[in-house]
Amino acid sequence: MNTVSPTVSPNRTPLLIALALIVVGTLTLWSQISGKQALLWIVGTLMGVSLYHAAFGFTRGWRWFIADRRGDGLRAQMLILALGVILFFPILAQGTFLGAPVKGLVSPAGVSVVLGAFLFGVGMQLGGGCASGTLFAVGGGSTRMVLTLLFFIVGSVLATANFGWWSHLPQFAPVSVIQAWGVVPALIVNLAVFGLIAWGVTWAEKRRHGRIVGHASATTEPASLLRGPWPLVWGGVALVLLNLATLLLAGRPWGITSAFALWGAKTLAASGLADPSAWAFWQVPAQAKSLTASVWADVTTVQDIGIILGALAAACAAGKFAPVWQIPPRQIAASVIGGVLLGYGSRLAYGCNIGAYFSGILSGSVHGWLWLVCAYAGSAIGVHLRPFFGMKNEKVADSQGC
Repeated sequence: MNTVSPTVSPNRTPLLIALALIVVGTLTLWSQISGKQALLWIVGTLMGVSLYHAAFGFTRGWRWFIADRRGDGLRAQMLILALGVILFFPILAQGTFLGAPVKGLVSPAGVSVVLGAFLFGVGMQLGGGCASGTLFAVGGGSTRMVLTLLFFIVGSVLATANFGWWSHLPQFAPVSVIQAWGVVPALIVNLAVFGLIAWGVTWAEKRRHGRIVGHASATTEPASLLRGPWPLVWGGVALVLLNLATLLLAGRPWGITSAFALWGAKTLAASGLADPSAWAFWQVPAQAKSLTASVWADVTTVQDIGIILGALAAACAAGKFAPVWQIPPRQIAASVIGGVLLGYGSRLAYGCNIGAYFSGILSGSVHGWLWLVCAYAGSAIGVHLRPFFGMKNEKVADSQGC
């Protein structure tokens, strides 16, 4: 029986620390880098708040459907994709916004995407989160996800070290359906596919449960803008709008995982353990520039750190920041393996659930659809592997897992 949760007091000290860091970061970036970089930092923090309060994890939405045919997570993803293409396609077709150039994340579709997305799908279920899910869970106080993030970085570095191998795998040239078909046909086809997927998910859910089950909750706690929890739709719409803000400010959509490779490479260089600048990956002009520049000049880094701090502030405002330091050994193993697969897979596939799936499809990139199919297949394998690592797959009656 559902009960109303008692009011929980905010975690005031860590909340004040999080807010102070957000303010200091904003002022520092504004004075040392640019006003635009400071605004992207703020956008990142708002992403963290949205992800945490709505618990908008791509990983769990897929797991709900794979394990129990509960479709609310997948329907929410189709909703944000539909809203996103309506907003993104016309702007990307123009190539500019208010005189500033904008471009989508359009990448090749080939063997590396198939392999990388599949590995990422397995990793997201073992590691406990996707790229965005890992960041907001770290900010929310999950000590296990700190371990996943560390090995996410390790996997990213390993993939950049092997760039010479996977960059030569067979692949097709990058294709944008916006450019290939035009805005209106591309919109019609994409919206039709989103609708078909949402219909299929709903049909499967009703066949399994006899009705639309939705997100079972143990409380009837009302939604609160500042303290959460938010309905999935609130979080989804917020993420679309914040991704749009990223496109207009940075000139390209939201991405996450390139920063992990950069952090790992800079750490190796600073420690003297290796010279990543000699690797083929970091000799590509765009990557070489980011490796030599300040890490705070990197848009993805600024937004990733912003997400962590935003999620920290949201968790503290909700009174839910309570790190647990004891992690079962099998879950430690899952985080290590999952993190490496996440990092390696995201580099092979030209992105993660955000850069390749969410922003890739919003960019009209064919590789985004290939990523979705292959990552979902890997996720299905990962869901079936979870019990071996002591992790249950949530059913309707016990759906309080992360």
